[in-house]
Amino acid sequence: MSYKHISVTPLSPHIGAEIGNIDLTRPLTDEQVAELKQAFLESQVIFFRDQKISFDDQIRVASYFGPLGKHVGVNTISKSTDNPLVRRFHYDETSTRVSGENWHSDQSCAAIPPLGSMLYNHTVPPHGGGDTMFASMYSAYEALSPKMKQYLDGLMATHDGTRVFGPGTPISVHPVITQHPETGKKLIYVNTDFTSHINDIPRQESDRILQFLYDHCARAEWACRFRWRAHSIAFWDNRCTHHQAIWDYWPNVRSGFRVQIEGTAAPVAG
Repeated sequence: MSYKHISVTPLSPHIGAEIGNIDLTRPLTDEQVAELKQAFLESQVIFFRDQKISFDDQIRVASYFGPLGKHVGVNTISKSTDNPLVRRFHYDETSTRVSGENWHSDQSCAAIPPLGSMLYNHTVPPHGGGDTMFASMYSAYEALSPKMKQYLDGLMATHDGTRVFGPGTPISVHPVITQHPETGKKLIYVNTDFTSHINDIPRQESDRILQFLYDHCARAEWACRFRWRAHSIAFWDNRCTHHQAIWDYWPNVRSGFRVQIEGTAAPVAG
C-alpha cells in the first residue's frame, strides 16, 4: 500500500515500521486512521518517536483500534494508575525483575487474549539499554518444513497464566497454529511464558516440540530490535507477534505507561 497521510519506514524485512508525519497529541483524520490500521496489519508492530502523549492521548489513539481492556493477571510487576485503563511500567535501582524478559505474547492465557498493546516510555536509560525485541510469527510459521506444518496442524495447547501471574489467573486452550482474524495468515501461537504443554500427546513429546518451536520463534531472521528514546511508542499486534524486554540497564530508569486493546474472538485454528 502507498501511504499519503503518514510515512511508514520499515525496520526489517519481516516485521516493524516507524511511523512519521503524525502528531498523536491531536485527533487523527479518517485518512490517517485508515493508513495507520493498514500499517499496523502489514508491519505487525509500529513505532513512533517524539510523541509527548498524555493518558487521554494514549487512550484515544489505541481506541481507534477497538475498546480498551484490563490486564487479566492477578499478581503483576506493572502497576495500576489512577486511570483503570493505563498501567505503569517503571523500573529503577530498586527493581529485582522487569516485565516480559522471556519471549511471549501478552496474556495468551486469556480465553480471548488482547488484540494489541501500546507502550509509551517517557524516560529511558541515559546510555542506551532497555531495548525491546519483536518477532513475526507469520515468518516463523512460513519457515517451518512442510512435514512440521502437517504435524502441528490441529494440535491444541494449554496456556497457563498461573505460571506468570499466580493463582486465579486464567488458563485457556488455544490452537498451536492459528489464523489471524484480519489478514488470514497462518502463524505459530505458543510462547515460553504461558504455554505449559501441547494437549493429547505424551508430555515428553510436548516438551521437545515446544522447545523446538520456542527456539525457532526466537531466531533473529524474523525479528527486529527497537531502541527506545524518550517519548517513543511501540504498538504491537498481539495476535501475530512475540516480544521480549531486555533488562540490561540496571540501576538506571526506564519508565512509561501501557494500554491494551481487547481481542474480538478467541484464536482460531489456521
